[in-house]
Amino acid sequence: MSKKAISFGKISLNLNKSLDTNQNKDEPSTTGFGTFGRTPIQEHKEIEEIAEDLENQHVQQVMGIKNFGKKAKNFNIEEMMEQARKTASEVNKRKLETEDVSKPVETPEKPESDDEDLIGPPLPPGMSPDVQATPETSKQTDSDKNKEDKSGEDSYDELSGSDDEELSLEKRIPYTHEVEMQHGTKAVVALAVDPSGARLATGSIDYDVSFWDFAGMDSSLRSFRTLQPCENHPIKALQYSATGDSILVVSGSAQAKVLDRDGFEVLECVKGDQYITDMARTKGHTASLNSGCWHPHIREEFMTCSQDGTLRLWLTENPKQHKAVIKPRQQGGLKTSPTTCVFSRDGNTVACGCYDGSIQMWDHRRNFVNTTLLLRDAHQKQSEISSIAYSYLGSYLATRGNDDTLKLWDLRNFKKPLKVFDNLFSRYEQTDCSFSPDDTMVFTGESLQKGQDAGRLLFYNTKTYEEVMHIDVTKSHVIKSIWHPKLNQIFVGCGNGVVKCYYDQKRSLRGAKLCVVKVHRKKHSVEVVSSQQIITPHALPLFRQEKLRTSKKKMEKDRLDPVKSRRPDLPITSGQGGRVAASGSTLSSFVIRNLGLSKRVDDEQDPREAILKYAKEAEENPFWVAPAYKKTQPQTIFQYNEEGEDGPSDAKKQKQT
Repeated sequence: MSKKAISFGKISLNLNKSLDTNQNKDEPSTTGFGTFGRTPIQEHKEIEEIAEDLENQHVQQVMGIKNFGKKAKNFNIEEMMEQARKTASEVNKRKLETEDVSKPVETPEKPESDDEDLIGPPLPPGMSPDVQATPETSKQTDSDKNKEDKSGEDSYDELSGSDDEELSLEKRIPYTHEVEMQHGTKAVVALAVDPSGARLATGSIDYDVSFWDFAGMDSSLRSFRTLQPCENHPIKALQYSATGDSILVVSGSAQAKVLDRDGFEVLECVKGDQYITDMARTKGHTASLNSGCWHPHIREEFMTCSQDGTLRLWLTENPKQHKAVIKPRQQGGLKTSPTTCVFSRDGNTVACGCYDGSIQMWDHRRNFVNTTLLLRDAHQKQSEISSIAYSYLGSYLATRGNDDTLKLWDLRNFKKPLKVFDNLFSRYEQTDCSFSPDDTMVFTGESLQKGQDAGRLLFYNTKTYEEVMHIDVTKSHVIKSIWHPKLNQIFVGCGNGVVKCYYDQKRSLRGAKLCVVKVHRKKHSVEVVSSQQIITPHALPLFRQEKLRTSKKKMEKDRLDPVKSRRPDLPITSGQGGRVAASGSTLSSFVIRNLGLSKRVDDEQDPREAILKYAKEAEENPFWVAPAYKKTQPQTIFQYNEEGEDGPSDAKKQKQT
């Protein structure tokens, strides 16, 4: 007996499961309003096919076409990766099997005919035609290529100096080649190279600033511009800004200037009031400047120090007012003049060397009232500290003084110098010192003493404090020296107006190497084609050409010609008694004769007789005056008196009343 299905309206429940399973499983039940639970999900491919059919039908209804050509293929990335893994494992297994088999068996030599049958270029070393490329072999070839690149002579690592650890300190100094540039005849006391190493600026005590462009110069090594930015004041310091677009000029005047790359003035600092005692109340310096420098990170800020006993910070946006003023003090509180000033490498510290021999430092992030580091007896009192230089890492400090010493300091223990290098004569207040780009050496220049043949540039080791080497620069003083880190070249300013550049052919880049190889080309002169002479012996005198003579004969002939020799008017020699016979004795006769109003003027004739000569003719044929008075005054009366007589009246006769 079959069980009856329980139903609630249109919802039915079949208890006989066997009957339900025998029915079509794919067909959904159509009874009732639906089914409980999840609907049976069709496969993904079937859904795509249905969507594609619907889309094609819609396109056919709207546009009249079924589809837009072939459909793009769909790639299953997982299947492709799995297939690649299988093929790679099979290749590795085959390789291992071939290696095991090939070890005991010797491969026979190939006949010479096989080499002849090969067509095309030979295979690179390490590759055989039978072995296929695998990831391991590709890694091996890449490593071989890297080794070859490292062994190459022109690799970037060798040029950039990454193998400095293997070289000795002496070989790290670029001094194998040198070039010489002539600034003038006076001492070059200011030197600056822009950060990119494209241009060099030199300043001297002859008021001139010269600009040198390495990319534009040839082997003649001439500056492209020379100017006097501060008129009759010697140049004391030059420095390019951090971006290289402007240059700071510090001269003997109280006003610093900022020029652009081409030497045109951008701004000039204001001058302070010299009658005000408090230097903080004035807007600018009141005495001559000593030094100046740019901030290493803030593009618009620079600093100057002066004989008025102050350091001033400036902004290029406002040259009419200083940003801040710093007043260094002596032991007793009196003011002292700063002779040099510098920012630290990170720009957080302002340091200056003073005339009392002290080194004073302030924190740039705070107010400049109290010093952060102060050393009173750094150098000899009443002698200039000509230079202060921070190391590139910022932990060491080098100072150069006119007490003939170079001192090396550790900023972590700033009480005693690490080393004092003495017997270094310095004649100029601008003699500087600096560190090598890797901080392994410190170098400075030496002025020429009596009995010495050449000024020297000395290099000292910062660890062992030994002299590494010295370079005999020229027969004069060595004042300024810059070791440019990018170019790996050393620029030296000398006391005889010469600027020298030292470089290494292999380890230096650009700079002076660019202009040395350029040949100086002369300007092509315009070729003048001489006209051929046509000899005409029987020509008329008008067209006859003169015979060629020597230059001396031609010059003598031209000398006789008043037009060609431009002879001035000869003095007037004719005449007598001051009268000029040629042009008449009076101005009127001279004008009449020159203007052509009269052909002949007789200057010797009496003027009354010359007028009366025409009296008879005027009476007979009147033309000007007589016709006008013909009716009213037929008889001409020149003067009439009361008595009716012609003639002058008696002036003494009394008038009758």
